[in-house]
Amino acid sequence: MVGFETAAANCIITANNNPKTPLSSNSSINLEQGDPMAFEAFWRKLGDKCTMVISGSDLMSYLSDMGNVCWFLVPELAEAINNLHHVVDNAVSDGRHIVIGTGSTQLYQAALYALSSPGGPEPISVVSAAPYYSQYPAETDYLRSGLYKWDGDANTFDKKNGAYIEVVNSPNNPDGAIREAVLAEVNRSAEGKLIHDLAYYWPQYTPITGAADHDIMLFTLSKCTGHAGSRIGWALVKDTEVARKMTRFIELSSIGVSKESQLRAAKVLGIVSDGYPNFFEYGRRLMSERWNMLRQVIRQSGVFGLPEYPLEYCNFTGKFTSSHPGFAWLESKEDEDCEKLLRAERIMARGGRRFGADAKYARVSMLSRDEIFNIFLERLSAFQGGSISNGNHLGS
Repeated sequence: MVGFETAAANCIITANNNPKTPLSSNSSINLEQGDPMAFEAFWRKLGDKCTMVISGSDLMSYLSDMGNVCWFLVPELAEAINNLHHVVDNAVSDGRHIVIGTGSTQLYQAALYALSSPGGPEPISVVSAAPYYSQYPAETDYLRSGLYKWDGDANTFDKKNGAYIEVVNSPNNPDGAIREAVLAEVNRSAEGKLIHDLAYYWPQYTPITGAADHDIMLFTLSKCTGHAGSRIGWALVKDTEVARKMTRFIELSSIGVSKESQLRAAKVLGIVSDGYPNFFEYGRRLMSERWNMLRQVIRQSGVFGLPEYPLEYCNFTGKFTSSHPGFAWLESKEDEDCEKLLRAERIMARGGRRFGADAKYARVSMLSRDEIFNIFLERLSAFQGGSISNGNHLGS
């Protein structure tokens, strides 16, 4: 979905390369993807605390909990998800249905299906305020469904009196902004429906200012703990019928979700909830250090700009802090094509037009391994002919 085959074909160093492999000075570094390898060192230090032993006779049935709307959700993961939201207090989970999916990508498709079926004479418009997550258009239109279609930027949507689905991504990917629904302020019609994508609403990225309470809220293990390879996402859903339809979509597309992945996710989330060691404190400190170093390089270069984020009180940490998003939304101060500028220094980024924005912007991942991130800073420094002034590099 994010071009791993192309990366391999072009000898691009990705965040998933073996850190012991010598890096060629001529190789490009791939920061276009959001592969969350930045947290690998934390989990490695835990040793076998996350180790699971599964025998050949375990987990053989399709079924998990036939008394649950989402019948393939294993009870251990349901408990771990509820416990985590109680600890972080970033979303209301009590009285909600938990629908599990193969990452939040599958849940996004399931939510679109649930909110648009049984359908009408025309597909329901799906919109999100620009800059929006670059995969929303492709994920929405990939199946060429007659139920829904991508209709672009919510700010310029001109069918406010009809049915629509607005996707609210907060903190927003790519720019880290805290978002609210755009169309709800214009049209309070019952025909408007919302999906809240809260993949990055965790303490390492942003202050937790309250428990989100929306009809459909999407989360993913990949951005919460870094375990992207397990392919686990979950939705907190208010309405029983919507939860049933989402479950039915996943049943028809994949007959459930891997139990091995679910149990691994339950184990990992349990360690995070226990707080010893404190994963969110580790992640917050790491992201804060990376953003401080990036801002220093950006100030010295004079070529790029970055968004500024306000100080807000975080209920989880009990401190005032600003956001440290998983992506940097770079802006060319001379209105040049930002993606091309970065590519000239062998930095692969995702251009602003993919997000419904201007080409002067580009998104760069802040979640690579330390080795890749440090090369990124060094190459950015080349734009002003200098180097990182304090010589600091993040260690493992």
